[in-house]
Amino acid sequence: MLLALAMLTIFVLVAGFVVADLVASRPLPAVPYPVAHAQRETAAHLPGADPVDPGRLADHLDDPMSDSGLGEGLSAYVADAATGEGLFDRDADRGAVPASTTKIATALTVLEAAGPDRRIATDAVLDGERLILVGGGDPTLTRDADPGTYPEPATLDRLAERTARALEDQGVGAVDLGYDDTLYPGPATGPGWKDNYVWEGSVAPVHALMIDGGREDRNAKYGDRVDDPPRTAADAFADALRDEGVEVRGGPEPATAPDGADPVASVSSPPISALTEQMLLASENNVAEALARQTAIAEGEEPSFQGGSRAMTAVLDRLGVGGVELADASGLSVDNRISPHALADMLLAASDPERPDLGYVLSGLPTGNFSGTLAGRYDDSSGSGAGAGVVRAKTGTLSGVSTLAGTVYDADGRLLVFAFMSSGDQASGSSLDLLAAAVASCGCS
Repeated sequence: MLLALAMLTIFVLVAGFVVADLVASRPLPAVPYPVAHAQRETAAHLPGADPVDPGRLADHLDDPMSDSGLGEGLSAYVADAATGEGLFDRDADRGAVPASTTKIATALTVLEAAGPDRRIATDAVLDGERLILVGGGDPTLTRDADPGTYPEPATLDRLAERTARALEDQGVGAVDLGYDDTLYPGPATGPGWKDNYVWEGSVAPVHALMIDGGREDRNAKYGDRVDDPPRTAADAFADALRDEGVEVRGGPEPATAPDGADPVASVSSPPISALTEQMLLASENNVAEALARQTAIAEGEEPSFQGGSRAMTAVLDRLGVGGVELADASGLSVDNRISPHALADMLLAASDPERPDLGYVLSGLPTGNFSGTLAGRYDDSSGSGAGAGVVRAKTGTLSGVSTLAGTVYDADGRLLVFAFMSSGDQASGSSLDLLAAAVASCGCS
């Protein structure tokens, strides 16, 4: 982590303008990299950057689009980040499978509906001699964490420590242990998900109570997922309680906490702002589904796939974003449809200085050849090196689908938002990288 931070500091000093797309009113809470701490007065463009000529931009994109081999499966939209003016349109209002660029919608709506400061609580509730672990929907909950972990997760060790103190104060030395996973109704896997998504490790079944995103090995992003995430979390909590000197009788059993019961102890997730950035940077599917359920709760919907989709759509409508059909929040569903125009409108909403709480959508975007899901892309050997450091975008990949949406500085220093979406046998991230790099290399004023 220290090495990464040091490298980033050097990178920002050399590149200078890589992070200037963070709006001036961007709030200061903790974020994954110092790049998001650049709280200086900035404009959407570098000083002296002239407006883009749409005709010149279209000419500049013509050859790389033709050479991509994507044909009719390619749709695109490019707009000026400051004015919102559309600069390039290729079937931009046609809905397409967005894959993980759906997470831009997830980030935008949870920040608007729930707010950047909300945290997700995991509680321990005492019901007679039975202690109940109550899942509140935090997929980043873990058994323990190294000091300095960012964002700092809630841990069962800390919850057990607080619970043991509370039980001691009440004269309770032994408990039965239950676990409550009832917050989320409905199926645990999403509509339009393929069966292999779980067993190959792309996502765990969605539960209100889980640790480490349901992974058997928390350090293996695409490793095996546990069969019963709530029970696994409860077993880990039982072990943590015993380490604190609490006698836990027998094994944990499913239970429902009494309505309105006050917890004897609680731990809280990182704020929504940090979870949003984490989701975008690493494309975390379970975090996305959890955030959609936070949007649903804030909007008065049930915290399920359907409720989350309804809530997200309602928030997008309020923000003036149309052209969206949602079945899930992670983008794993092939039933989702979002147009390139809609993705660009989401990014424009996130850059609105009148809505600073939405700026975490931008600060969470991976940076070309540097961070997150773009760390291994835009190097010189790829042919898209012009986008290194100046393309910040969310990726999306499913079988036969590739998408890319984010921000980019052109060669004249003008900040643009873009969305490229492709489908078919030739769809690939590298093809879309070449298009984003073409925008970056365009001196199209």
